[in-house]
Amino acid sequence: MSSIAPVLLLGLAGILVGGVVSLARQGATRFSIGLVAALALLALAGGVLWLIPGDS
Repeated sequence: MSSIAPVLLLGLAGILVGGVVSLARQGATRFSIGLVAALALLALAGGVLWLIPGDS
């Protein structure tokens, strides 16, 4: 499971970025665009941080 989690998180980040682009093109509210963008950044950060080797 530990090797597939970052791939899933990075894939989720990509899907959410696509959602941000789609929301912006459709003229959605700034709040909804910002919310989805924040979730995309969290998923991206989680995926990248998971790949950093640790002491354990």
